Order: sequence, then C-alpha cells, then structure tokens
Amino acid sequence: MVIGNNLESVFIVSSDLKGNKQALDYITKNAPGVQVVVRAQDSKQKDEMEDAGADLVVLPSNLPHKAIASAIIQYIGKIKSVKLAQNLKKIISSTGEGKLAIILHNNPDPDAISSGMALKEIASSVGVKSRIMYRGKIGHHENKAFVNLLDIELDQSEEFKPEDYKKIALIECSAPGVNNLLLNGTKVDIIIDHHQADVQNIYAEFVDIRSNIGATATIMTKYLQDLEIPIKTELATALLYGIKTDTDDYRRHTDPADLNATEYLFPLANHDILSRIENPSRSTEEIDILGEAIRNRGIKGSYLISNVGTIRNRDALAQAADYLLNLEGITTTVIFGLGDDYIYISGRTRDDRINIGKVMQDAFGDDKAGGHATFAGAQISLGLFSGTKDKQTLLKLAEEAVVKRLFSVVGIQQESG
Repeated sequence: MVIGNNLESVFIVSSDLKGNKQALDYITKNAPGVQVVVRAQDSKQKDEMEDAGADLVVLPSNLPHKAIASAIIQYIGKIKSVKLAQNLKKIISSTGEGKLAIILHNNPDPDAISSGMALKEIASSVGVKSRIMYRGKIGHHENKAFVNLLDIELDQSEEFKPEDYKKIALIECSAPGVNNLLLNGTKVDIIIDHHQADVQNIYAEFVDIRSNIGATATIMTKYLQDLEIPIKTELATALLYGIKTDTDDYRRHTDPADLNATEYLFPLANHDILSRIENPSRSTEEIDILGEAIRNRGIKGSYLISNVGTIRNRDALAQAADYLLNLEGITTTVIFGLGDDYIYISGRTRDDRINIGKVMQDAFGDDKAGGHATFAGAQISLGLFSGTKDKQTLLKLAEEAVVKRLFSVVGIQQESG
C-alpha cells in the first residue's frame, strides 16, 4: 500500500475485522497525521481499535446507512476544522516575542476589518502582539460608523517594513502587492480569504481560502470556536456585521457555514450598536453618484453600464450597482468612475450564467480585479494620464476602454459609430 502526501482521512470498514486491525496498524505507523475511521464488531474490539490509534470506531447499528455516513462525515469535518485552527495557532505562537503584521486589503470593508480583529484576538490568546494595517480609506458611512462605534484599532499605513515583523498575515486578499500595502513578492506566512484565487500560485506557511464561504468573518468565527477562545461583545458584533454585509443580508453567495456562524454570534452581539451602524446618515456624494448612475445609464439587453464621472467615494459605486440591479429587465450592472489615479469599477449580477468576478478578471486582469460570481470590483491605473487636466477627454477614453473590454469578454457586439 502506498500512502499519498495529500491523504487526510481513511475509512476501514470491511467485514474482515482482523484485516481492519492490520490496516489500522499500517496507517498509524506510516501516516500518523491521517484521520482513521474503523469498523469493529463489539465494544471490546472498539476499545482495541481506539488503543491502536483509531480516531473513530463504528459499531454495527440499526440506523440507515445514510445516517451513519452523515454522522461520520460531520465528525471528520469537525476533526479537520479543529486541526486547521490548531495549526494556525501554532504558527502564530512561533512568532514568540516578535510582532505579527495583519494586513487587510486596501479600503477595507467590515468583513476584512472584523476578520483582522479575530486574528488579533487569536494572537493575543497566545501572548503575541499584533497590528492591523491597511492602505487607503474606510469608505461608506456604515463602515465609518462601524469602526467608530466599536472603537476598532486600525493603522492606516503608506509604508511597511517587513523586517519589523516576525510574521505577516494577509486577510481578505491572497497575493502580496495586489490590492494591499505589501510590495509584490513579499514573503507572507498566513493567508486567509474567501475570494476566488489561483491556489497553485499562492505561497504561505498557512493558506486557507474557501471561495464557497460568503465571508472571511465566517472562517474566523469557526477558528475562535474550535480554539475555544471566548468572543467578546465588540468582536461578536463586528464579525456578525461582517458576515451580513458580505452576504448582503444572506441574499448573496451564502453557505450554511455563514448561517451557523451567525447563529453562534447573534446572542453575543450588541444589537443596539448594529442598528446604529446599519442606519447612518447618507452623504450628498452618495446621492449624487446614484443620480449620475441613473442619468448616464446605458442598457444593452439585460446589461446596464453607467459612467458616473469623477468620484471621491469609490464605495458609492457599489451602492449604485446594487440599487440599479433592481430595475426591471436588468440582470447585470457595471458602474464606474474616475478617481485621481484610478478608474474604479463595481459590478453586480443576478444572472446565473455569468460569473461577474471572472468577467472582471478576464477584462481587466487578475491583478486589477476580483470578486465572486455575483459581485466584483476592479481598479485600473491611469498611469501617465493621471495628471491630465482635461477630465472630459479622460472620462470619454475611460468609458470607451471599460465598455469595449467588458462587451468583448461577455460576447456582446458593440454598435459602430
């Protein structure tokens, strides 16, 4: 028998109980880290199998095979989850008296911020000091209220010195230098994210990327549960809000794990603060950008694309994209605007045939775009054109480039002239 390096679990369930014992002995000697489920005939054999190293021993039962299989799978999943959390804790512990840098993506949202807070709590539980850092701005009035009301400590950094830190963690992004303050090629030790990514090209001592999950805050909540770290009210409130915002109140890309995390966090959170975060006053710029998105909308079939002109608050693009997705006959929206140095783009879709995250990446590049099947964003550097004073010409060129690339990727023929 040859045991592969990627083997995680082994099921030994033949009716040859002597053979089961021999197989168990072989597995425990040659692959001590593998989880083993073994079948036994009675309680005496069960004790023998457990003493020999079995993680779970299954006895004959009158229950349906489906029920038994489901229970075994849940058990294996729990064991795997706990081992993953313990591995993360072990890596953080190895930081010792050094510091852990927790790097969020640029202009972080509540999911990224709350996940960074959770990782900081895990570090604190093993006596490791850490800093949560980001580049850019906290946008959205809800996000500003979120940071202020929960008194969250964040460091807005333009420069980062890797040598000042023993370990570096990337949260809600997976590649150094792509939408974060790290330089391209910086060595990263921990990566935790829920966005689509090419895992083959991601390098770190610890990598946990689950694109099926609706929020990174869900992953972090499970770590805290598995490590039996008590979740304080402020952290529970932050994680709950992070899950709610990234799943659009559980209407978008929601996995049962997101619901399980919510069930756990709900009684621990401060719902008065949550209500205050979710109902802040709106800025005039947000209203203006929505108005421009409506006024400048162009519709091609079920696609709506709108250029809102120059912007200061890039997060208002996402709000406009969400709002216009409710228009009758529209299944995909793309809203973009011009910042000082970038064209910012936000896309939304409810068309099951379209993966808007992949569309954005194919149109503008993996290093400039990202997201999920139903929502995504991109930012394109203006390069040499960033200093031009003729904004109208720049806007026209930007619009032509964005529309041409998007329509090319989704296969829509542009009208000539």
